[in-house]
Amino acid sequence: MKKSYDVVIVGAGPAGTVAARFAAEQGISVLVLEKDRDVGYPVRCGEAISHAGVAEFIEPDQKFIASTITKFGMVSPDGTEVIVPLEEKGYVLERRIFDYELGKMASSAGAEILTRAYVNGLMIKDDKVCGVKFEYRGEKREVEAKVVIGADGVESRVGRWAGIKTYIDFRDMECCTQITASGIPIGDDTCFFYFGQEYAPQGYFWVFPKGENTANIGLGVSGMVGRKRSAQSFLDHFMDKFHPDASIMTRIAGGVPCVTTLEKISAPGIILVGDAARQVNPLSGGGIASGMIGGKIGGTIAAKAIKENNLDLILNYDKAWNDRLGKRHEIFDKIKNGIYNFTDEKFNDIAHSFNKVPMEKRSLGNLFKKALINNPSLLVDIAKVFVFK
Repeated sequence: MKKSYDVVIVGAGPAGTVAARFAAEQGISVLVLEKDRDVGYPVRCGEAISHAGVAEFIEPDQKFIASTITKFGMVSPDGTEVIVPLEEKGYVLERRIFDYELGKMASSAGAEILTRAYVNGLMIKDDKVCGVKFEYRGEKREVEAKVVIGADGVESRVGRWAGIKTYIDFRDMECCTQITASGIPIGDDTCFFYFGQEYAPQGYFWVFPKGENTANIGLGVSGMVGRKRSAQSFLDHFMDKFHPDASIMTRIAGGVPCVTTLEKISAPGIILVGDAARQVNPLSGGGIASGMIGGKIGGTIAAKAIKENNLDLILNYDKAWNDRLGKRHEIFDKIKNGIYNFTDEKFNDIAHSFNKVPMEKRSLGNLFKKALINNPSLLVDIAKVFVFK
């Protein structure tokens, strides 16, 4: 490992390794520091993503695809099930393998990746970030960088150390928990979403198939709900009711920032990508694809700034992100606020009404239109985005 690199990236999740790849492909030196022992571990994710979200960055491969999804299933509080064909297929991934493949692509492009490297500070000179401090094998080290990319997740300290306001109101942080369970009788082509007070008030409950009667089962509820009742208690109730004999293979829990992107995601010498920048889709809570998009934009701009010897160019990152997805996420946030406070009766009415729609006329866009028929301003927003990714 050298004492200085053009770009140092903190975090080897999808956002970080994609940023590394797109920077390294332009011939600059890149180092990725990951605190955990393995790239892709531990997995804290529902693992669902659209085909387009994968294909922009890597050729879909069955070795990291657990299930191919062609339908969206909504289950209302009274148990009414609505099936909606997807216009574009999606996948439930094996994130450990998927993340590993992204890391290999970054390495092949020329990036260096170092695991078990715990970043504990930034190097700052003249109010500009110029490197990072970290521990590796019990030794304190420093490495200089022209640009630091913070890809260290929702709990990101890198942005905070750089003076970027990363605070999020607890009401915008969804409390999430998930298990991977076997012995679940579920088809491999449908992701199911449960709504209502029993399952996930001010949020949703999901069952995502992973093949061979195995599924990711979890939920996210608003911070307000989570303060009064734990997300785990909702999950336990669901499993006791529907799958009491299932085998629990893994358990995870954490917070998901279901809110719009941070007001500022770049500063002299540093940019933030992925969860660190709050680039999660506020409506679905999905962050894999949007994090990779943020990483691609960030890595590309960082390399351009270095090659042109004009580091101020990294400050264009905020606008580039906003033009690609930031504005779209603001619309998703409005739709989320319009939906998450629905009563159980409202969800039931939507399900009953939509089940009368012929299958060939069903789409997610039409489902949202039906849900928000009494909110004309949100109908315009839905028309702009049509389907969430």
